[in-house]
Amino acid sequence: MSVRLGPDELLDCYRRGVFPMAETRDSDNLYLVDPSERGVIPLEGFHVPSRLARKVKREPFRITHDRAFSDVMRFCAQPAPGRLETWINGDILRLYAALHARGHAHSIECWQGERLVGGLYGVSLGAAFFGESMFSRETDASKIALTALIARLRVGGFRLLDAQFQTEHLAQFGAQTVPRAQFRKRLQAALRETGDFSALPDGVSGAQLLQSIAQTS
Repeated sequence: MSVRLGPDELLDCYRRGVFPMAETRDSDNLYLVDPSERGVIPLEGFHVPSRLARKVKREPFRITHDRAFSDVMRFCAQPAPGRLETWINGDILRLYAALHARGHAHSIECWQGERLVGGLYGVSLGAAFFGESMFSRETDASKIALTALIARLRVGGFRLLDAQFQTEHLAQFGAQTVPRAQFRKRLQAALRETGDFSALPDGVSGAQLLQSIAQTS
């Protein structure tokens, strides 16, 4: 069943553990998704493959956060090799821009010079972060954006990273699936705490990002 949402209703959806999608990027309707098995990326125990770690240390991209939120969403909504259709329609773009203006939606950007070559965006509530989508226009740009996100969430005291669905791509980083009831229990615990998405400043080195991920709490 299609739904109509405003920013407040959208935040309530996340608090309940459901999220909206569109059938296609040209669709006029949104529907709510509540998977029986939820993809979760562990913030402690996140696995950085050795080849990717070496590339992170070489710093091929300049990494920022919340500098180009709308552009990141727009690129995520575009077709890409192996992904001819996306679920990000006009309503999604509008709603998440409103959440970003309220400080509840954030982006990570990877740049080559002034060119945006990769990134991701998601929603933050309490100490939970809900990953929405990512894109890459240069090799490993989205993977490096994800690595930077993990470092930022760990430094900022987040407790839960929702990936929505398990994929082969995310499995290489240690992503796992949990039953709906377990996810909701972990979500409610995370919502009782507060994460700070801006605690990690932009401009830290690749080695510092990896160190932030490796540190135990």
